Amino acid sequence: MKTNQHRALKAVKAGVAVNLLLACCATPGFPARAASANHSNKSIQTAQEAVATNKFYCNLKSLSPDERARHQKLAAKLIAVRSAIVETDKGYEFQYTPANMSVAELADWAVVESKCCPFFNFHIDLEKEGQLVCLGLAGAEGIKTLIREEFHVPK
Repeated sequence: MKTNQHRALKAVKAGVAVNLLLACCATPGFPARAASANHSNKSIQTAQEAVATNKFYCNLKSLSPDERARHQKLAAKLIAVRSAIVETDKGYEFQYTPANMSVAELADWAVVESKCCPFFNFHIDLEKEGQLVCLGLAGAEGIKTLIREEFHVPK
Protein backbone atom coordinates (compact mmCIF):
# COMPACT_ATOMS: atom_id res chain seq x y z
CA MET A 1 0.00 0.00 0.00
CA LYS A 2 2.81 2.41 0.82
CA THR A 3 4.40 1.64 -2.53
CA ASN A 4 1.23 2.70 -4.37
CA GLN A 5 0.98 5.86 -2.27
CA HIS A 6 4.65 6.64 -2.87
CA ARG A 7 4.26 6.19 -6.64
CA ALA A 8 1.13 8.31 -6.72
CA LEU A 9 2.75 11.03 -4.62
CA LYS A 10 5.77 11.09 -6.95
CA ALA A 11 3.38 11.55 -9.88
CA VAL A 12 1.75 14.51 -8.18
CA LYS A 13 5.12 16.07 -7.38
CA ALA A 14 6.22 15.60 -10.97
CA GLY A 15 3.32 17.70 -12.16
CA VAL A 16 1.30 14.83 -13.53
CA ALA A 17 -1.67 15.90 -11.42
CA VAL A 18 -2.36 18.87 -13.68
CA ASN A 19 -3.00 16.48 -16.53
CA LEU A 20 -4.26 13.58 -14.44
CA LEU A 21 -7.65 13.12 -15.98
CA LEU A 22 -6.78 14.82 -19.26
CA ALA A 23 -4.05 12.33 -19.97
CA CYS A 24 -5.85 9.38 -18.53
CA CYS A 25 -9.58 9.81 -18.40
CA ALA A 26 -9.61 12.51 -21.04
CA THR A 27 -12.55 14.45 -19.74
CA PRO A 28 -13.15 17.29 -22.15
CA GLY A 29 -13.24 20.25 -19.79
CA PHE A 30 -9.62 19.87 -18.83
CA PRO A 31 -7.90 21.54 -21.82
CA ALA A 32 -9.59 24.85 -21.05
CA ARG A 33 -9.33 24.32 -17.33
CA ALA A 34 -5.66 23.42 -17.43
CA ALA A 35 -4.98 26.85 -18.87
CA SER A 36 -6.48 28.43 -15.78
CA ALA A 37 -4.25 28.61 -12.71
CA ASN A 38 -7.24 28.25 -10.41
CA HIS A 39 -8.37 25.06 -12.08
CA SER A 40 -4.82 23.70 -12.26
CA ASN A 41 -4.40 24.26 -8.55
CA LYS A 42 -7.75 22.62 -7.92
CA SER A 43 -6.71 19.64 -10.05
CA ILE A 44 -3.50 19.28 -8.08
CA GLN A 45 -5.44 19.53 -4.82
CA THR A 46 -7.90 16.88 -6.02
CA ALA A 47 -5.05 14.58 -7.01
CA GLN A 48 -3.29 15.14 -3.68
CA GLU A 49 -6.50 14.28 -1.83
CA ALA A 50 -6.82 11.11 -3.90
CA VAL A 51 -3.25 10.16 -3.04
CA ALA A 52 -3.88 10.83 0.64
CA THR A 53 -6.91 8.57 0.64
CA ASN A 54 -5.32 6.10 -1.81
CA LYS A 55 -8.69 5.68 -3.52
CA PHE A 56 -8.75 7.36 -6.90
CA TYR A 57 -5.81 7.74 -9.19
CA CYS A 58 -5.38 6.97 -12.84
CA ASN A 59 -2.94 4.71 -14.60
CA LEU A 60 -1.42 7.30 -16.91
CA LYS A 61 0.37 4.71 -19.03
CA SER A 62 -2.68 2.59 -19.79
CA LEU A 63 -3.65 4.39 -23.01
CA SER A 64 -1.67 4.88 -26.17
CA PRO A 65 -1.62 8.39 -27.67
CA ASP A 66 -4.11 7.29 -30.34
CA GLU A 67 -6.45 5.74 -27.74
CA ARG A 68 -6.19 8.86 -25.62
CA ALA A 69 -7.06 11.16 -28.54
CA ARG A 70 -10.10 9.10 -29.50
CA HIS A 71 -11.14 8.85 -25.86
CA GLN A 72 -10.90 12.63 -25.44
CA LYS A 73 -13.24 13.18 -28.39
CA LEU A 74 -15.74 10.67 -27.09
CA ALA A 75 -15.57 12.11 -23.56
CA ALA A 76 -16.22 15.61 -24.93
CA LYS A 77 -19.27 14.30 -26.74
CA LEU A 78 -20.40 12.42 -23.64
CA ILE A 79 -20.59 15.68 -21.68
CA ALA A 80 -21.87 17.88 -24.51
CA VAL A 81 -24.87 15.83 -25.62
CA ARG A 82 -26.27 14.52 -22.35
CA SER A 83 -29.92 15.34 -21.91
CA ALA A 84 -30.16 14.84 -18.13
CA ILE A 85 -28.12 14.08 -15.02
CA VAL A 86 -29.56 11.97 -12.22
CA GLU A 87 -27.81 11.69 -8.87
CA THR A 88 -27.81 8.16 -7.46
CA ASP A 89 -26.86 6.83 -4.04
CA LYS A 90 -23.31 6.04 -5.14
CA GLY A 91 -22.72 8.27 -8.16
CA TYR A 92 -24.47 9.78 -11.15
CA GLU A 93 -26.36 8.64 -14.21
CA PHE A 94 -26.01 10.58 -17.46
CA GLN A 95 -28.91 10.26 -19.88
CA TYR A 96 -28.87 10.53 -23.67
CA THR A 97 -31.11 10.15 -26.65
CA PRO A 98 -30.01 7.32 -28.95
CA ALA A 99 -29.77 9.82 -31.82
CA ASN A 100 -27.04 11.71 -29.92
CA MET A 101 -25.18 8.90 -28.14
CA SER A 102 -25.30 5.21 -28.95
CA VAL A 103 -24.96 2.30 -26.58
CA ALA A 104 -21.88 1.27 -28.60
CA GLU A 105 -20.24 4.68 -28.04
CA LEU A 106 -20.92 4.50 -24.30
CA ALA A 107 -19.54 0.97 -24.17
CA ASP A 108 -16.42 2.03 -26.08
CA TRP A 109 -15.90 4.94 -23.70
CA ALA A 110 -16.44 2.77 -20.59
CA VAL A 111 -14.02 0.06 -21.75
CA VAL A 112 -11.23 2.57 -22.37
CA GLU A 113 -12.04 4.56 -19.22
CA SER A 114 -11.85 1.39 -17.13
CA LYS A 115 -8.26 0.84 -18.30
CA CYS A 116 -7.01 4.06 -16.75
CA CYS A 117 -9.58 4.58 -13.99
CA PRO A 118 -10.48 1.15 -12.61
CA PHE A 119 -12.05 2.70 -9.51
CA PHE A 120 -15.24 3.56 -11.43
CA ASN A 121 -18.24 1.24 -11.55
CA PHE A 122 -20.04 1.54 -14.88
CA HIS A 123 -23.49 0.60 -16.03
CA ILE A 124 -25.10 1.20 -19.39
CA ASP A 125 -28.84 0.92 -19.87
CA LEU A 126 -31.18 1.13 -22.83
CA GLU A 127 -34.58 2.15 -21.48
CA LYS A 128 -38.02 3.42 -22.52
CA GLU A 129 -38.32 1.06 -25.48
CA GLY A 130 -34.96 2.15 -26.85
CA GLN A 131 -35.61 5.87 -26.51
CA LEU A 132 -33.25 6.52 -23.57
CA VAL A 133 -29.58 5.55 -23.24
CA CYS A 134 -28.02 5.87 -19.78
CA LEU A 135 -24.47 5.77 -18.46
CA GLY A 136 -24.08 5.23 -14.74
CA LEU A 137 -20.84 6.11 -12.95
CA ALA A 138 -20.41 5.09 -9.34
CA GLY A 139 -17.79 3.85 -6.95
CA ALA A 140 -16.47 3.97 -3.43
CA GLU A 141 -17.29 6.70 -0.97
CA GLY A 142 -15.98 10.03 -2.23
CA ILE A 143 -16.41 9.23 -5.93
CA LYS A 144 -19.32 11.64 -6.32
CA THR A 145 -17.03 14.62 -5.70
CA LEU A 146 -14.67 13.42 -8.43
CA ILE A 147 -17.55 12.81 -10.86
CA ARG A 148 -19.06 16.24 -10.19
CA GLU A 149 -15.74 17.95 -10.85
CA GLU A 150 -14.58 16.01 -13.88
CA PHE A 151 -17.91 15.59 -15.60
CA HIS A 152 -19.12 19.15 -15.00
CA VAL A 153 -22.13 18.20 -12.90
CA PRO A 154 -23.86 21.37 -11.70
CA LYS A 155 -24.46 21.60 -7.96
